[in-house]
Amino acid sequence: MSRINSSMAKYAILFFGCVLFHVIGTWSIPLIDRDEPRFAEASREMIERGDYVVPHFNNQLRLDKPPLAYWAQVASFSIFGENDLAARFPSAVAAGLVALSILGWGKRISGEGVGWWAAIIFTLSLQTFIHAKAAVADMWLVLFMTTAHWAAWELIENRKTKWWFVFYLSLALGFLAKGPIAWTPLLTLAAMKLFARDVDPSTALRTSLAKRFKFVRGISLMLAIVALWAVPALIQTHGEFFRIGIGRHVLGRSFGAMEGHGANSLGVYLLLLPFYFVTIFASFFPWSIKLPALTKKLWRSRDKTDIYLISGVMLIFIIFSLIKTKLPHYTLPAFPLLALMAARHINSERFLRAAAVAATCLYLALGFFAAPFVARFFPATQLYRESRDSLRPEMEFGAVDFQEPSLVWYFRSRAKGWMTPLKQKNAAEFMEKTGPRFVILPTTLAAKTFPEPPAPWKSLITRGFNVAKGKDVDLTLVLKPD
Repeated sequence: MSRINSSMAKYAILFFGCVLFHVIGTWSIPLIDRDEPRFAEASREMIERGDYVVPHFNNQLRLDKPPLAYWAQVASFSIFGENDLAARFPSAVAAGLVALSILGWGKRISGEGVGWWAAIIFTLSLQTFIHAKAAVADMWLVLFMTTAHWAAWELIENRKTKWWFVFYLSLALGFLAKGPIAWTPLLTLAAMKLFARDVDPSTALRTSLAKRFKFVRGISLMLAIVALWAVPALIQTHGEFFRIGIGRHVLGRSFGAMEGHGANSLGVYLLLLPFYFVTIFASFFPWSIKLPALTKKLWRSRDKTDIYLISGVMLIFIIFSLIKTKLPHYTLPAFPLLALMAARHINSERFLRAAAVAATCLYLALGFFAAPFVARFFPATQLYRESRDSLRPEMEFGAVDFQEPSLVWYFRSRAKGWMTPLKQKNAAEFMEKTGPRFVILPTTLAAKTFPEPPAPWKSLITRGFNVAKGKDVDLTLVLKPD
């Protein structure tokens, strides 16, 4: 019993330590356009509508992602209120759960020491540090792909079949987090079965996998869990969720660059094929310093577990290398597998400790000091803070040129109307309508559009940086109180 209590205490320390580590600084820096405010606002609108099946953003259908991340944010809002910290908190929780999974799996593979170092390596990787603080769905995808890979490894290594349920449940929840990419562990399993002859001269492993994994029963269970949400969503949207979610955001990202992330020409596409094999040195920093030596070592000698981990990593990298839309964090689901390989084969305890201490100090400094400094450069937040005492629930608002989701997230916390995208020629007409309202537009246009605003109107000016478009902005908020 004392051993169980000690183990539980260690898991609790790891989980709560990871959550606290990832939460630091999330209350200081505003939600970053465009994805974070979209997720947060869609979760808020779920609560307002009482509709937890189909997400909406700014009163329009948002069919980009399945709902699991929104559900997690809704739960967080019920505890902490509708704010930036609450929007990001679920990702920190998911990252803590990933660390627990890595620790448990690592202990099963090579002992407690490897499990702990693997969890530390994952937690202190640069891309993990970024996305464990982000109000997006990625960390939930990482969690369920990790538990699926772990469960599959257990079924390969052992004849006990209790893990088959965990495997298919993880695949289902991963789909509800971010779609079909969550089913990649099935390809890892196929690759392992293909290479089983090289690992085990007998055919027993290959022939027994079907019995252990209960494919028919398991896939039926997986699809049934997904269908509990998908069928009502498809009915409610008349099939649009499939057309947009799968057609545009899965197939569209695969065969074309979305929002400027990637390449549409064949030449640039070929040039970007090694994109993730280059960016991994930044994303997996500081542990990527040892990747060349680790690759060389595994090339010379590897066991069955190494082959399984390598298969999972390579499949993720190859899939996203072939997809035209590219962002550095897409390969994040491979990081738990990379962390396990690194923990098993990096024999320099001195390097591990030094890298862990240096990374921890750097990330804490960024969270405590850099985040508050950077916050002042977010124009939507600055305008909201300056104008919030004048905002009223019945207000409508519009925006010219700067129509980022952050405006919706921040201003709808007090003004419950919807943001109306406007052109310059429509801004004056919008403000002449009855009722209190305001419009946000570039300062150069504000002087031309409203050269002599009526006395009760207010004008607020701010400067900042549009992260989504990578350019400086100078904005003016013109507010009509009545």
